[in-house]
Amino acid sequence: MVRVSTGVPGLDAMLNGGLIKGRVYLLKGAAGTGKTILAMHFAMEGVKNGEDVLYITLGEPSKQLVENMRSIGFEFDNPRFRLVDATPINHVKSVVFTGSPGVEFGESMERLLSSVISEVEGKDYSRVVVDPITMMKLTVESELKYRKLLLPFLKAVHRKNTTVLLVSEEERTNVEEYMVSGVIELLRRDVNWTSIRGVRVTKFRGSAVDENTRPLKITSRGMVVLSDRVFRA
Repeated sequence: MVRVSTGVPGLDAMLNGGLIKGRVYLLKGAAGTGKTILAMHFAMEGVKNGEDVLYITLGEPSKQLVENMRSIGFEFDNPRFRLVDATPINHVKSVVFTGSPGVEFGESMERLLSSVISEVEGKDYSRVVVDPITMMKLTVESELKYRKLLLPFLKAVHRKNTTVLLVSEEERTNVEEYMVSGVIELLRRDVNWTSIRGVRVTKFRGSAVDENTRPLKITSRGMVVLSDRVFRA
């Protein structure tokens, strides 16, 4: 099995070498735990390796996302990196992919995912990030329908052997956890007015992993996972 680096060496160590190529993973955690930073590490690691990467932002406008990520050292001028802004500004946002019609975010998750699938199938993206997948649920009235809509997307990226990271803001167990190959959870605890952060792998098909919760830090250069220490809060 081919391994794909997350861009964070300490997390790769926990994963016994990284994610397994061509599979879909869920990154979950509360607000402020560092999910987007980790997702960007994953995306930019692909760019650094000469891969084509698609990053779909549904929560944070692209301009703001770029400004925030540049402050910790990420650069966005590489043509291999495609950033698509699908944020629901005023609940309506046109998303235009090459060869696909505009999509009203607030109108239909089905149309949005269909457009994403067309984009993925039309280009050889090695990595795809959807941040956060949670926003898509807002347009779906039931969990069953959400599952049915998500399945074609998962099948499409599997056919293309694309490694996918879905970001979720839900801390509790949710439907995506049953549909993906692995789950990485970010934690944060406030102790004596100081935020203590950690990461754990709660699911990983196809390989043994480090099941301990390890501490992590957000630095001026991004995320650092201390894989030789145990998280204590």
